[in-house]
Amino acid sequence: MTERVPILRIRQVLLVSIQTDLDDQDVLLLQDDLAQAVVDSGAHGVVIDITAVEIVDSFVGRMLATIASLSRLLDAQTVLVGMRPAVAITLVELGLSLGGVRTALTLDKGLRMLEDDRAERGSEGTASDAVAHA
Repeated sequence: MTERVPILRIRQVLLVSIQTDLDDQDVLLLQDDLAQAVVDSGAHGVVIDITAVEIVDSFVGRMLATIASLSRLLDAQTVLVGMRPAVAITLVELGLSLGGVRTALTLDKGLRMLEDDRAERGSEGTASDAVAHA
């Protein structure tokens, strides 16, 4: 029986903490659940914590990139945190670059990265608004 990966909301960020190695069905369910959660919550960021993940195959690697692309299309940035060196090596050996997926070593750094992005986007909007009204 497949269990769904929990998706937690922390203010305007969704946190996905993957605690076990995922099979193909688990990843597809996560993709669907997370896309719906981004829409329902209006979250501006998604943090995927893979600290507990020991094995990543090519399908899971591609799906992580797909999840980031989906989130970006739904106006949420994605940060992958907690990647083990062995997982990084495997992804490189498989030729997967995870384009569009930003990474951080820890959950704290990933959350700060999203906060900084949000602040930067807010200040750009303010500057654009000031020019438009001038």
